[in-house]
Amino acid sequence: MKDLVTYIAKSIVNNPDSVNVDEETTEEGITLKLRVADEDKGRIIGKQGQIAQAMRTLLRVKAAKAQTRVRLEIM
Repeated sequence: MKDLVTYIAKSIVNNPDSVNVDEETTEEGITLKLRVADEDKGRIIGKQGQIAQAMRTLLRVKAAKAQTRVRLEIM
C-alpha cells in the first residue's frame, strides 16, 4: 500500500523528490503518513479534499482485499 501512495503522490506533485511515505502497523491496522513539500500540499489534498478522498478510497479497497484497515495521514 505504501507503493501505491508513493506512486500516486509522485505523479501529482511538482517536486517528486520530496515525497516520503512512512508505514506503521498497529493493532488497528496500517497507518500511512504522507509527507510532501509545503508548496505541494494543496495539490495532494485537491479542491475540497477530492484527491485525498480518492486516495483514501483506493487504499480502503486494497485494504479490504488484504483483510486489514488502513489510514492515510497527510502531513
